[in-house]
Amino acid sequence: MDTALRPAPGELTFRDATAADIDALVTLVESAYRGDSSRAGWTTEADILEGQRTDPQEVAAVIEKAGSRLLAVERDGELVACCQLEHRGDHAYFGMFAVSPALQGAGLGKVIIAEAERIARETWDATEMRMTVINAREDLIAWYERRGYRRTGESTPFPYGNERFGIPQRDGLRFELLVKELDRG
Repeated sequence: MDTALRPAPGELTFRDATAADIDALVTLVESAYRGDSSRAGWTTEADILEGQRTDPQEVAAVIEKAGSRLLAVERDGELVACCQLEHRGDHAYFGMFAVSPALQGAGLGKVIIAEAERIARETWDATEMRMTVINAREDLIAWYERRGYRRTGESTPFPYGNERFGIPQRDGLRFELLVKELDRG
């Protein structure tokens, strides 16, 4: 590769994930949200949910689905973050967002979500971004609110009994819908 095309050291690169990335992506998402390794960062759900956050089949489905992209984010050739974007008519859905626990709190999340919003606008002409967040994650919801997302008051029940989503450690969990209007910019 021509050195002029290489990113500067520490610079983030974004690319569409491929089947070759599945195992690394599952490991990244799990490390950011579940188990003791997730406690190194602030996005842990370890006290709310045990069990898996995702699996190879779910990651493969996101990669392969029409109108969906799973962005792999690298720094110096190392996978450090990812996020899902899915085209849903006039809006895009943002999900499976994970940043390596060792790098959380350093501003990467802000850069990644801004790039995801840009891609949704430019690729699909999306007018808004939507996501769902577990209602017990007030700190995470507040982080998204600081990025311009608003609570809609809409929510869906957590699928208790379906271990594919994890094993709840408390009652009353719901997925809350957050929305942000995307500037034409």
